[in-house]
Amino acid sequence: MKPAGYWIESYAMQPHPEGGYFAETYRSSETITQRALPDRFTGDRNLSTAIYFLLESHHFSALHRIQSDEVWHFYAGGPLEVFVFDPAGNLEIIRLGSDPDQGEVFQAVVPAGYWFASRPAAGTPYSLVGCTVAPGFDFADFELSNSQTVISTNPEHQLLIQELTHS
Repeated sequence: MKPAGYWIESYAMQPHPEGGYFAETYRSSETITQRALPDRFTGDRNLSTAIYFLLESHHFSALHRIQSDEVWHFYAGGPLEVFVFDPAGNLEIIRLGSDPDQGEVFQAVVPAGYWFASRPAAGTPYSLVGCTVAPGFDFADFELSNSQTVISTNPEHQLLIQELTHS
């Protein structure tokens, strides 16, 4: 297995605000006008965007939500756990990876508006994944959580939520 630094350098990845590294690989040149989008969007959006995203064992992608569906794709390294909290307070843990016998999947969807976070599974040196967002990602649609926001609807997962937030 190639080391994490190989991928970071090969794809000119930069630090990501949530944790880890990323490189945008696609941003549609076509846009959807705000009036054609649901009310939760504050402006026009690209049709779709895609990134490479790498988390090392000491990284996590902090709990956040966006206004679009996000499709996650597994590429290399070890499995990545994606923690998804639905609006009713239910937790789903998705394992992105290459071993279906271990409950891993190559792709998974996080629906718009759901709080979610991710980190490499225990014993995994790094996970290299991709994220495709439609309508395309815009930081205006990004909301980083503090622990109390998600704990209020998921008190039984307080310790996990505290591990996956920066505050």
